[in-house]
Amino acid sequence: MKKNNDSTILQWGRDVLALEAKALLSLEQGLNKPFVRAVRMLSSCKGRIVTTGMGKAGIIAQKFSATLASCGFSSFWLHPADAVHGDLGRMKEKDVVVVLSYSGETDEIKSLIPFIKKIGAKIIGMAGNAKSNLARYCDEFVDVHVEKEACTLGLAPTTSTTAMLALCDAMSVALQKIKGLKENDFAFFHPRGSLGRKLLLKVKDIMRKGRFNPIVEEDMPVKDVLLKITSAHAGAAVVTDKNGIMTGIFTDGDLRRHIEKDSQILKRPVKTVMTLNPVSVKNTDLASAAMKIMETKKIDEVPVVNEKGKTVGMLDVQDLIAAGII
Repeated sequence: MKKNNDSTILQWGRDVLALEAKALLSLEQGLNKPFVRAVRMLSSCKGRIVTTGMGKAGIIAQKFSATLASCGFSSFWLHPADAVHGDLGRMKEKDVVVVLSYSGETDEIKSLIPFIKKIGAKIIGMAGNAKSNLARYCDEFVDVHVEKEACTLGLAPTTSTTAMLALCDAMSVALQKIKGLKENDFAFFHPRGSLGRKLLLKVKDIMRKGRFNPIVEEDMPVKDVLLKITSAHAGAAVVTDKNGIMTGIFTDGDLRRHIEKDSQILKRPVKTVMTLNPVSVKNTDLASAAMKIMETKKIDEVPVVNEKGKTVGMLDVQDLIAAGII
């Protein structure tokens, strides 16, 4: 028995990766017309893309369906055993069913195929046996044959499921390219993901408004402005003229810059110490775009205006952090 030292364990890992990498390279070199026809069949599907498989192949089928759905393709995974116990009702004539079974002879799959045929849905078979039951009765067959499993006993699905996963990924990427999927499309289906937040979240969705957005007039004493800022749990206040037009912003930084020079600052009108003509962003701007402006200008708060130039909110760097933009 081999001694289980670190170098031995590392070698075992490398052997598995090398074997599976070799299998993927062989799969890539053998990719041919059936792959193209399968992708075109999926691309032209007028119904849903249904994926199915038993055991480990079924898990790969679930992942394939999830990938397709995340890219905007109508897809669901169907358990073969549940299918023949009522869930076949989900399947329709215009669907395309991708069946994964490395042997192509799995009992549950063999039982399911005649009913898929009766419904009228098309079948794409993915197996490692080109003479199997699945290969014989599917409408398009994609061979995922591998030389050997990485499993010590050569029994547990390892290399074969890696090959299936990679081929499903290849199909999904080809479909994305045919569809012309853009970042905004992907983000739409991932609104709570980091990409979705960065591409879809707008300033108006996270800005501070109402009582959390202190707006003061130019003649208000600095002391009262500070009280409003504190009450709103904010870091700055927007300053406007009597007509409500923004003329400046008063921040903690403005207070620090003036307090050492002027002991009477708290009594002064805020217009005498505010920052004039501050940078602003629109409420319809992307939050990620506003973040870039704040980074470039090295500011922590920025007033938000609407299409008419009226102040409608305040965006703080903490709002961007809370929203996951930073």
